[in-house]
Parts: sequence; C-alpha cells; structure tokens
Amino acid sequence: MSNDFSRVAEVSSGELGARSRFLRVLHIDLWLVLPLLMLSIGGLFVLYSASGQSDVMLGAQMRNIAVAMAVLLITAQFRVETLRSVSLYIFLLATLLLVAVLFFGVGAKGAQRWLSLGFIRFQPSEIMKVAMPLALAWWLSKEALPPNFRALVTAFAMVALPSGLILQQPDLGTSLLVATSGLAAIYMAGIQWRYIFSVMALGIASIWPAWVFVLKDYQKQRVLTLFNPESDRLGAGWNIIQSKTAIGSGGWEGLGWTQGSQAQLEFLPEGHTDFIIAVLAEEFGFRGVLLLFLVYALILGRGLVITWRAQSSFTRLLAGALVATFFFGLVVNLAMVSGLLPVVGVPLPMVSYGGTAMVSMMIAFGMLMAISTEKPVTRAMR
Repeated sequence: MSNDFSRVAEVSSGELGARSRFLRVLHIDLWLVLPLLMLSIGGLFVLYSASGQSDVMLGAQMRNIAVAMAVLLITAQFRVETLRSVSLYIFLLATLLLVAVLFFGVGAKGAQRWLSLGFIRFQPSEIMKVAMPLALAWWLSKEALPPNFRALVTAFAMVALPSGLILQQPDLGTSLLVATSGLAAIYMAGIQWRYIFSVMALGIASIWPAWVFVLKDYQKQRVLTLFNPESDRLGAGWNIIQSKTAIGSGGWEGLGWTQGSQAQLEFLPEGHTDFIIAVLAEEFGFRGVLLLFLVYALILGRGLVITWRAQSSFTRLLAGALVATFFFGLVVNLAMVSGLLPVVGVPLPMVSYGGTAMVSMMIAFGMLMAISTEKPVTRAMR
C-alpha cells in the first residue's frame, strides 16, 4: 500500500510541476491574476446595479474586461529587455498623444480628454500612467543609484511636462496620479533628503500661483466645498453629500443588491464611475467594502513581493512605481468619495466603468508578471 501511495504522490507532484512550468512559460502569476479576476467579476455585479440594471453598459464592461485580460497576457510575454528598449519611445508617443488632445481632442462635460479614431475613442492620459513609470525606470537606472543632480533635473522635467498637459484638459485627478507615479519612481531611486525638502518647499510655494493661474473655477469650488459641503447642497456639495448618505445608509449588511435608494433613484451622480464604491457600500454594507479591501490588499501585497524580488534596478523601479500608481489611484478615489479630498474624477481601479483605464491598468499588471517570471540570468543586467 505504501508503494501505491508513493506512486500517487509522484504523479501528483509531476502534475503540479508540469502545471507550474506551463504557467511560467506563459508568464502567468496566479497570485496576481486570480485577485484581478475576482475584482473584475465582482465589479460587474456592482456596475449592473450602479448603472440602473443596464444590460448595454454591462455588456460593454464585459468586453472591456475581455480585452483587458487579453492585453494582460500579451504584455506579460514581453521580455524585460524589450520593455527597457521601448520605454522612451512609449513615453514620447504618449506625450505626443497628450499634445494632440489639446488640438484635436473630443470634449465631454466641459473637458477635452479623449481622442477619437472613428471606430474607437480613448484617453491618452491613461496611457501615460504606464508610460511615466516605464520611462523614469529606464532613465534612472541608466547610471548608478542614487541619481546625480543632472539625472534628477531631467527626471523632474519628464514628470512635469505630461502632468502639465493633462492638467490643461483639464483633468486634475489623472494629472496628480501621473505625477505621483513619477515621483514614486524618483523616490525609490534613492533621492537625497535635501532634494526631497527642496521639492516640498517648491510645492508649498506653488500653491498660491496654482490657485490663481492654473485651477479652473469649478476646481476651486470643489476644494472650497470639501471643507463645507452643506454651503452648496444643491451644487458643488451635492456629490459628497449623496456619497456620504449612501455609504452611511448601508450599515454593516447593506440594503441588498440593486436595492440601494441613492443609486437606483439616481441621487448619486456618476455612480457607475467615480462613486461606484458608494453604491457597493450602500447595497453590500461595510462587510462588502472590507471584502473589496481584502482583494485590493492581495493585489498590492503581490505587487510588493514582485518589487522586492526584482532582479535589476530597472525592474525594481518599474515594479515599485506601477504598484504605487495603483495604490494612489485607490486611495484618492476612496478619499474623494468619503469627503476627505476634493472630487477630482478618479475612478475606482478595476471596478469603475471604463475601457482605457482598465486596459492601461492591465498593461501595468502584465509588466509586473513579466518581471515576476523573469529568468535569473538577467541578474547580469544590474
């Protein structure tokens, strides 16, 4: 009987080994893919309710997920050396697309953020969320770390140019996220504290000029409303008030799927995009929000493990900046919906409705999988 048990154990071990090799050949990181699938599928249930049980929007989001998953697997097949070699070209292309938005962009709701090719409409600023970490990881890893003054000046210029172009659309939220992803890469490169304090001082000094010359009137109103939403209950404060009402009314258990009054009676604006977590909180309660946080924690934790195990300066900076982009996008959306930050139009990653944002995020995770399954021989590239 012991011999039979040994044969079964050998067969099981062989099957697991073959499965592991198969996944590695396809550059699939199950610890990353499975939470992403859980998040995407769970998001469909919330979106269906948030959209007023719209079959059309649900079908469109299912197509977005299918395309995004295909892009994820394709991106994961690229070698790290290939990502390094094309990083600058992707950054330049994304910057040119942002310039094109200023002249040929398609407007909606007072903003000009999209480019239309007839058969498809996309948002170039979402592409920059991936292009920025990629280009800065390439630039900062060209020489020994920490970077010298010349490298830092160039790096900050690479952050400022696209962030400024996105701000002109205007899209304050995405501009902040793009800038944050770039600053995260610079910070992880080992920037000296004197430079950090200098940038902080410059940022503080630029608050007044930005308020006077950069921010639009509606953006200023959003900032002022943050401190006192009730001052304009039917105007700028409406979104935050309705969002807090939805979150609070859900309690621990929630009102039930498709039973939330704020979303179903359309009191909550943009419930399928920026404020979708308020819909989730109202219908699935605090326990539903905790479950969502758990899935996000699994994704972030795996991203940090991949960053820690990265085999070169380039891959370490790239992975860390991509994880930081995902993290700050999540934090900004949660803070915005709960009234801790102004409403800046940042969607909830992988859950809010949208195609370009989901595809760009999956490109980022595809890069993480490429880094995760990188062969040890590339250690010579340090």
